[in-house]
Amino acid sequence: MNEEIIYKDLGRMAYAEAWDLQEKLFQEVIAGKKDSAGATTPNYLLFCEHPHVYTIGKSGSEKNLLIDEDLLTAKGASLFKTNRGGDITYHGPGQIVGYPILDLERYGLGIRTYISLLEESIIALLNEYGIISSRLDGASGVWLDAGNANARKICAIGVRSSRYVTMHGFAFNVNTNLEYFSYINPCGYLDKGVTSLEKELGTSQDIEKVKTRLREVILQLLENH
Repeated sequence: MNEEIIYKDLGRMAYAEAWDLQEKLFQEVIAGKKDSAGATTPNYLLFCEHPHVYTIGKSGSEKNLLIDEDLLTAKGASLFKTNRGGDITYHGPGQIVGYPILDLERYGLGIRTYISLLEESIIALLNEYGIISSRLDGASGVWLDAGNANARKICAIGVRSSRYVTMHGFAFNVNTNLEYFSYINPCGYLDKGVTSLEKELGTSQDIEKVKTRLREVILQLLENH
C-alpha cells in the first residue's frame, strides 16, 4: 500500500502556501472518494519546514501567545488561526512539519488510532537515537519524561479530518530554535517544557537523514498496523 502514497519534500515553504496546497489536495481526495465509487484515490505525505510562525487550533486561545503584535513582527514571526485541533504551537526552521493527507478508510483506521500511529512513528524514531519517549495522558504529541516535573514535548500533533480524510499533522523539533517557544504557552500548557533532537543529543542533527528515516517509519507503520 505504500506505493499509493505520494511523498513530497516541499523544503522551506511559507505556512499560508503550504496550507493552500494541503487544502487543494485534501479537497481533491474527498472529491475523489465521492466520485470514484470505490476506486483508489491518491494519498500524500508532505514534509516541509516553515519560516517562524505561530498557529492556533480551532479550540485554542490567543491568550496563550505571550507577546504583542509589534514583538511578533520584530521576531520575524507571523500568526495564523487554523482549522486543526489543538491549541497554539510554533513552527520554524529546523523543525520537520509533516502533513499526511490520507484516506483513513483505506487503512482501516479511525482518527484516534491514526493520531496514535503518528505518535508511535516519532517514538520509534527517537528510540533509534537512544531517546526514550512516550505519550502523556490527556495530551497529544510525544513527550520525554512524561508525567514528572521535567516533562517536555518534542513533537506536537494537530489533525483535521473530514470523510475520514486527514490534513495538518505533526511538528517534530530536530534543530529547532527553542527560544521561540518561550513566547507562548505551548499547546496551552503553563507548566510543561519543550525540547528538540539537537538539545537532547547535544549536537546539531542531519535533518535530511532524519526526514528520510521518519518517512520510512511512517510508511512502515501504515503498512503494518
